Amino acid sequence: MKLVDFPALVVSRFQVPGIEPLSEHFESTDPAYLDRLRGAVEKAHAHVVNVPASIRSSLYDPDSGKRQEAVQAANRWIDVAKHLNSPGVRIHIEGVRGVKPDARRAAESLKKVAEYGAEKNVVVSLENDDPRSEDAFFIVNIIEQVNNPYLRALPDFCNSMLEKNGDEKFNYDAVKAMFQHAYNISHVKDSEVDGKKVFKVDLAKTFGIAKAAGYRGYYSMEWEGASDPFEGTKFLIAESLKNLA
Repeated sequence: MKLVDFPALVVSRFQVPGIEPLSEHFESTDPAYLDRLRGAVEKAHAHVVNVPASIRSSLYDPDSGKRQEAVQAANRWIDVAKHLNSPGVRIHIEGVRGVKPDARRAAESLKKVAEYGAEKNVVVSLENDDPRSEDAFFIVNIIEQVNNPYLRALPDFCNSMLEKNGDEKFNYDAVKAMFQHAYNISHVKDSEVDGKKVFKVDLAKTFGIAKAAGYRGYYSMEWEGASDPFEGTKFLIAESLKNLA
């Protein structure tokens, strides 16, 4: 499927008007392509809620030149989000082989990114995604160091289960810490697949954590599993509506 066909599919199959297009699915970031994608979104009577972007460079690389490249790459995706009228962009924190994640260096880089996001009125979010370079508490440390309302957390309901081999308490503690700094977007899933292992989370409990934090942003459905993705996504939508009622 081409990304330009995705907005209409989401609206017709799920009756949901918001989409979160992943950077890897963009054919280009040239203005002409972005105009075409924005037109497809508008024609479907939908809107972009967030753009998750991989920037292919590390924000904590020991090489200051490479960190600057990462900042510039992040800023380009902020421009893409702005072009698509998206309120937010998620920037992936790339790891560096043989280098321990460094919150101070990452915060120095993300301070510049958050300032650019503020200029464009685009919220920059960090997700507890990669268990090595995006630990939830590492992300919270960065956000608190930067201390800019345009740098926020993107809590994924289940990703932190991968970090401690299915430790539910750690996952809920991680999600709770993330929701204290969340604003625009969160990823809803009830399971995470790691090879042959399937880790499950309690959706009601996780929505309860979000409610307790006063979270009022978007919930994006992210189905993981071997079953039909359309039916799985419908299940997550139904469970979300039930838990938000």
